[in-house]
Amino acid sequence: MSLNIGDTAPDFTLKSKNETGDVKDYSLSEFKGNKNVVLFFYPQSFTGKCTDEMCSITKDFEDYSSMNAVTFGVSVDSIFTQDAWAKANGITIPLLSDFNKEVIKKYGTRYADGGFVHNMNGVSKRAAFVIDKEGKIQYAEILESAGDLPNFEKIKEVLKSLN
Repeated sequence: MSLNIGDTAPDFTLKSKNETGDVKDYSLSEFKGNKNVVLFFYPQSFTGKCTDEMCSITKDFEDYSSMNAVTFGVSVDSIFTQDAWAKANGITIPLLSDFNKEVIKKYGTRYADGGFVHNMNGVSKRAAFVIDKEGKIQYAEILESAGDLPNFEKIKEVLKSLN
């Protein structure tokens, strides 16, 4: 599925353990009318580039928050893997587990079979989506190379324009 600017973002409910220590559900729809949402899809926890990305987003948490946005990392890792990785690296944003690979399908971020390193299947490409308070996609970036990072400055620019 290809999502475009102006499309309604597909709703989802995913679990996270790292923010509170308890398993908690997060739904995109719970922020509608209230907050902008930034989704950062990443391939796998405990990898170098993904650690760099999530640590950078954690460091800039106040920037995103000041623009009336909540940020989430999304991967197909289990909540337990994400929790251990977050604790080991000081990652404080909620990491959402798409263990069943439903959301990466809805957002079109899944690598084709054999497309990720070592022929691992069912992994998300690195991607970023900015979703406004009305649930519309205002920014979409899906990267073909897992070694590339999203354009954080452009994401912040889009968020500033929404306030």
